[in-house]
Amino acid sequence: MNLRNPWPVLPIVAGLASGLLTGCGTESGDAGADGSNVVVGMSDDVLSTDPASGYDPGSWLLFNNVFQSLLGFPKGATEPQPDAAESCGFADAGTKVYRCTLRDGLKFSNGDPLTSKDVKFSFDRMLKINDPDGPAIMFPTLEKVSTPDRKTVVFELNTPDATFPSKIASGAGSIVDHREYDADGLREDGEAVGSGPYRLDSFANDRAVFSVNEHYEGTAETKNSGVTLEFFHGDQNALKKAVQDAEVDIAYRGLTAEAINGIDRADDGTGGVEIVEGSSAEVQHLVFNMDDPVAGKLGVRRAIAHLIDRDALVRDVHQGTASPLYSIVPAGIGGHNTAFFDTYGARPSKARAAAALEEEGITGKVKLTLWSTPSRYGPATDQELKAIAGQLNASGLFDADVESVPFAQYEKDIAAGKYGVYVKGWVPDYPDADNFTGPFFGEGNVLDNNYDAGTITDSLLPRTAAQSDRSATDEEFGRIQDVVAEDIPVLPVWQAKQYAVVQDGVYGLEYCLDASTVFRFWELNKG
Repeated sequence: MNLRNPWPVLPIVAGLASGLLTGCGTESGDAGADGSNVVVGMSDDVLSTDPASGYDPGSWLLFNNVFQSLLGFPKGATEPQPDAAESCGFADAGTKVYRCTLRDGLKFSNGDPLTSKDVKFSFDRMLKINDPDGPAIMFPTLEKVSTPDRKTVVFELNTPDATFPSKIASGAGSIVDHREYDADGLREDGEAVGSGPYRLDSFANDRAVFSVNEHYEGTAETKNSGVTLEFFHGDQNALKKAVQDAEVDIAYRGLTAEAINGIDRADDGTGGVEIVEGSSAEVQHLVFNMDDPVAGKLGVRRAIAHLIDRDALVRDVHQGTASPLYSIVPAGIGGHNTAFFDTYGARPSKARAAAALEEEGITGKVKLTLWSTPSRYGPATDQELKAIAGQLNASGLFDADVESVPFAQYEKDIAAGKYGVYVKGWVPDYPDADNFTGPFFGEGNVLDNNYDAGTITDSLLPRTAAQSDRSATDEEFGRIQDVVAEDIPVLPVWQAKQYAVVQDGVYGLEYCLDASTVFRFWELNKG
């Protein structure tokens, strides 16, 4: 999701590392599923039940379970596969025409048939509404949607875009019933009509209830009778108490390191809860305003790159639950390299930092403010920025401090160019290197840092977008990462992990925590 709506960072403690499970539940556990309702507690809110608006983690969790997309990401996969579609593919070598054929017998949860008319309506509606908090921003290349017959959908693109299948496989590709949604406005009644594995039975401030959609036709096999989402609205103590008291089966997001450490200490070894760890492509960067009189100087940015100690941040602030990140494309995503490691190394170097400043003509201490926001990117964000300022100041080359601003004001100030250095988090819309580069350096990018990406925007990104064989883009994406390491418009800091706390006897969670960011209700069950 774009930088305005990232997932919060949820670190867990290093002391738990030896006891973390890479999966909870096995095939034998799945076989024993009793079809019970599963209760999931999370701190994220669902900001919209309408796919034309929601572009936040909670909303996409709902979309991925209530709505179908033409394609989807199977568990553990990074390549989209057919879901509502029987088949999809580019109809031209230039990756500008994409054609899908729908499955037979598709119906919405209310029994209405799903045809190509609904697919066209869904995309046309999303683009027409163009909600600022919606996913329309993901489809700048989509020119026209046509429907030759009831089962066929044709997407015509204005420029080649080989990542288009991944985009429509995300929550942004959710298909709505044209009979139930206004073509010109958002649905605001808290209801949703989709064709996904689940139907939304009720939606309120503190709870959303889902049951299995009897009309569903697709690839998911539901292993429970329904799911209840309990919303804790950022109240970490309440979420911790709920999972300890077995009032929820799963605490999906929102527990601090201290809270999980307390849960671990309370476990006497006789069972109760387990901590489950999964992979993630969530990243965090420092962003530099290239027009700022201080941060806009390359020597200053290079000095910071030479002084930052990622290992210490991961150890002391995030307590072993993230990994140092040395490029804008995270590990596990095709095309990843280690450009910042290769250029600046892993160990801080005061000598190299001083040389970078001297080359810039700077002889005194660099006065610098690092701008943070207290909770949008996780409860440890302010602590992390203070630790980075401490690292810079310890070198004797900087006089850095930290200012923390509420998120609404933070975004306005960034757009107005008021900050020189600020923090941003990012969770991908789809697991492709394009989603870690295009939104940052393409036209109309979301960084608001005045970086002229030059050859990245003009040449490298268009070449990667035109390549349908994604493995063939590694060289171009490698060059993009190298250019970013040279120019340093952003400084990668860490790559996170996903985790959850789960009651004994609840299975399938290992299939919900991967780089696709799809939390699959249908995989959860009680043995």
